[in-house]
Amino acid sequence: MHEHTTIDLSEVKKSEDCQLDVFSETVKEYQKLFDKGVRNIVDVTNFGMGRNIPYVEKVAEKSGINIIHATGFYQEKFYPIQVFRESRDELAERMLIEITEGIKGTNTKAEIIGEIGTSHNKWTETEKKVFEAVVIAHKETNKPITTHTTLGTLGHEQVAFFKQHGVDLNRVIIGHVDLTGDADYILHMLKEGAYVEFDTIGKESYMPDQVRADILWEIQQKGYIDKVLLSMDITRKSHLEYQGGLGYSYLLDSFVPLLEQTGLSTESIEKMLLKNPTEFMNG
Repeated sequence: MHEHTTIDLSEVKKSEDCQLDVFSETVKEYQKLFDKGVRNIVDVTNFGMGRNIPYVEKVAEKSGINIIHATGFYQEKFYPIQVFRESRDELAERMLIEITEGIKGTNTKAEIIGEIGTSHNKWTETEKKVFEAVVIAHKETNKPITTHTTLGTLGHEQVAFFKQHGVDLNRVIIGHVDLTGDADYILHMLKEGAYVEFDTIGKESYMPDQVRADILWEIQQKGYIDKVLLSMDITRKSHLEYQGGLGYSYLLDSFVPLLEQTGLSTESIEKMLLKNPTEFMNG
């Protein structure tokens, strides 16, 4: 529900590792996912993140996986100059064109708005403008919205923003919430009616997977597992198997068994991997 087939954040992050552009290795990993039963991947690479539609479409064709494309603007330090120069309405129009006509002059249309982000413990004026533009595009098209919270911060504020602007929280995912490590913080967003995403699975330098599993168990016990989604957010060459990284299949091969050991039911796991994404995308 939150992946990148190709992405380039290398200039801002000052690291070539952040230019994920290894076509054959990505195809190999997506084929492996296909063999495990994966049929859809939501690719949340958008404007200014090195989005390359022909590249992603070729990966889809070679792997057999349906890749869902996104529109939107990521987070202030990664914004291209147009985001600062253009008005809220102009940014909304950019997204509307990508949803209704096609992305970057292609016939490929965006089916989700995101990932749109706030900075670490700070919501900048330009980020607010982007979120306001997203509300306009969402209300015109009813396309779902997926967000980025930097290290899980400002999740509550994002939920409050969408509520205040009359957006149905059934159409909103608050992303990276697993990085809070805080079950109560996450449950607050679930109780408000938003979807939440545990989408940095395997990134144990940020948060141990056992903490993620324990929080998911608590969410299951409280009855909110219907609004939880899982992903890995792979963004670097070093995240892939050929460089010794975990690879995209880690979610199914390692994290799901950990959930089972922690006491999550087969029903809960199937909801997070299959039922919840389908219901969210279909609205």
